[in-house]
Amino acid sequence: MSTRLRILSIVLMATAGLTTAGAAKAYPHRWVRMESDLSSDREVERLRRVIQIASNHKLTGILFAAAFDSISLKGPEYLARLQAVKRYAVAQGLEIIPSFLTLAYTWDLLPHDRNLAEGLPVKDALFVVAKGQAALQADPPVSIFNGGFENAQDSLPANFKVPAKASGVLALDSQVFHEGKRSLRFESAKPLGLEWASISQTVRVRPYRQYRLSCWVRTEKFLGTYETGSFQIDALGGNEKRPLLYEWPGIDATQGSGPYTPVRSMIPLTGDWQKVAIGFNSWGYDRVEIAPKIRSGTRGKLWLDDLRIEEVGLINVVRRPGTPVTVKGERTGVVYEENRDYAPIADPPLTFQYDHDAPPIRILPGSRIREGERLRVSYYHGVIFHNGTTPVCPSEPKLYEIWEKQVRLVQQYLSPNKYHLHMDDARTGGSCLACKKRGLTLPQIMGDCITRQFKMIRAENPNAEVYIWGDVLDPNQDAKPDGKPYFLADGNYAGTFNYVPKELKITCWGYSHRDLSLHHFSSLGFETMAAAYYDADDLENVKGWLQALDTTPGSIGIIYTSWKNKYDLLSKFGDLLATR
Repeated sequence: MSTRLRILSIVLMATAGLTTAGAAKAYPHRWVRMESDLSSDREVERLRRVIQIASNHKLTGILFAAAFDSISLKGPEYLARLQAVKRYAVAQGLEIIPSFLTLAYTWDLLPHDRNLAEGLPVKDALFVVAKGQAALQADPPVSIFNGGFENAQDSLPANFKVPAKASGVLALDSQVFHEGKRSLRFESAKPLGLEWASISQTVRVRPYRQYRLSCWVRTEKFLGTYETGSFQIDALGGNEKRPLLYEWPGIDATQGSGPYTPVRSMIPLTGDWQKVAIGFNSWGYDRVEIAPKIRSGTRGKLWLDDLRIEEVGLINVVRRPGTPVTVKGERTGVVYEENRDYAPIADPPLTFQYDHDAPPIRILPGSRIREGERLRVSYYHGVIFHNGTTPVCPSEPKLYEIWEKQVRLVQQYLSPNKYHLHMDDARTGGSCLACKKRGLTLPQIMGDCITRQFKMIRAENPNAEVYIWGDVLDPNQDAKPDGKPYFLADGNYAGTFNYVPKELKITCWGYSHRDLSLHHFSSLGFETMAAAYYDADDLENVKGWLQALDTTPGSIGIIYTSWKNKYDLLSKFGDLLATR
């Protein structure tokens, strides 16, 4: 089709949709999103109650997330509960649409192999051999000046930038401190006129190295307005201030529920000093801005002390074919061999946290590596995001072997006619050797991954309808054509929709750009769904989505989408749809 004809087709489709404005449609797919780990019979009863409400109010399906990425690892109790939920849903006239196959939300996937994590590259880190072990030596040494806040300038911490609007929220405190004689106190009882109150300092680093930020934190009735981001520490790379760090400490009283519940230890709402340790990769930057901050509107107090930065090596090192480790002599360039010159390298905890010591490189008897030798070590490490999850690599063959087994078992136990791919928020990708050696763009890698998922489902059920979250395909969301990297991915996902099967059905979400998203996919010939609701106290979100769906050719349904297992308005949701 020529460009002119394609544009005309898009215009005609959009116009056709607009002519139906005001005419309410009846949607064949009216679903409720539910999730459970099926860890107890009480969970089954909770699900039964929601299913009963959905059935009574004429919904047609359950978009069900139930740890299906690890169904092959489950015991008989889980499988019995899954069967019980299925039987009850079928008896109530509802079909189950399993939601799984994810690169991002990997709590259930990583138990198969934690080394499937996507790897960020570290290049030529310096290790020095002493007493039969090689340990990292900072190259160059890094530090945060006045990280203990002992020195003041105009009643504020010296060596740090403090925005004028934030100065009333920050204060040096000589009564409460962890070490020395002072700490920095954040305190805000009202909005600040800016989103965050922060201090910042720029630190010289080496490109493609691994760093740990640590500090001590104390709180008093510290309650924020955002679930996991009331307090965080940013690491911003270069002049463009690219965020390099996406894991921050949450506060107990503000953590959510469901798949977005942080799995790491949390800072208590009120408590004594607690150490925080988080890490980042410097990518191609030689300087980063370190910025501790609290969110506007946060209530209570938070004290910060002993803010430090250090280069670390081999923490969370990932070992798989696509993430090789290279150890070579700095002077000679000789590449040494694992199991001959040094023992196998691994970080046994592999939690993707930074709360443990780095593993040394153990030199083997008879090694060619000499005492005192300087080594240059390259490797890949995994990362953790603020919601406690670690994305995996879309290019490692083992991942697809695992997924194929899970699809086979889901088909066996649920016999679904519809599947939903949980392929959103792939915040890493394209950075390890497994991705690089393919010679593909990041959109092509992602499109290939989704296509392979689609084919493995169709291999088990040739007639299955396959749905997917639209985020990673949507130019209004994760796939913006702005040329900027998507989080810590080595590139962005712009144009990914060009590389996926047209039989996919796209579930759009993101209320502010709902019209743009729905009409974008409709213009390309995709059928669309709307993910509505998001745990509000009313259904205004749903009504807005329905208006957008009504003007979208090829729109086929809407989902009551709760991330917090909040179903108070489910009956009204069903009744609203039933009147159409």
